[in-house]
Amino acid sequence: MNAIWISAAGLAGSTVLGAILGFGIKKIPHKWHDTMMGYCAGVMLAAAALGLIVPAMEGAGADGWWIVLTGVILGALFLNLLDLFTPHLHTITGLDPEEHKTNDRLNKVMLFVLAVALHKLPEGIAAGVGFNAEDISNAWSVTVGLSIQNVPEAMVIIAPLLLAGVSRWRTIGLSLVIGLLEIVGIWFGYALGALSELLLPMMLAFAGGSMLYVVSDEMIPETHSHGHHKSATYALLLGFLTLLFIDYLL
Repeated sequence: MNAIWISAAGLAGSTVLGAILGFGIKKIPHKWHDTMMGYCAGVMLAAAALGLIVPAMEGAGADGWWIVLTGVILGALFLNLLDLFTPHLHTITGLDPEEHKTNDRLNKVMLFVLAVALHKLPEGIAAGVGFNAEDISNAWSVTVGLSIQNVPEAMVIIAPLLLAGVSRWRTIGLSLVIGLLEIVGIWFGYALGALSELLLPMMLAFAGGSMLYVVSDEMIPETHSHGHHKSATYALLLGFLTLLFIDYLL
């Protein structure tokens, strides 16, 4: 239980830290934004593969490959379904326009909450599921990876809100809500994984598939759409290698 609370504190704390740093940044240039998001994409890619999908394969065994395959696909489809009703995160940051079918019926606050929930709950679930395994080193890898990417991600969310006229106190409150969502996600993921040992490989694969979907559908296309794809690509490689090294140490 202590390990889960430490993981939750790490994820929530990194988000709040990123929000605090965002207070001092009035505008993030596209090049820096794309580079930071490229690095985050690499970290999340490694976390999904090394911390979730590979342990799922090990837990399912040679005859359980179909469990992992099904879990990854279901995780991606789940995020795809949510994406039909909620906006991408960069809609809120104001960096790129993107229309969704329900945008005209939702106010800006609801858009923000839905966009954050789209990212943060699955991330928290991904971190929490792994703490049911006998070897929780993979769960720590996922936690570290998500904490690393939370800082710049929170920065690029908070700065545009300040520019839009949202008060600092409300911005602080929103960052705390983001952290709370991750804590809820961690405990929800842990509870799902604890239901049955047979479900654990499926849940790990599901979490891995959802993270792969976010990286492929959201982060990589965004970092390659402003002419800074080279720096974003090398940043992705650096992010992947960072978590690979951390995973080796753990």
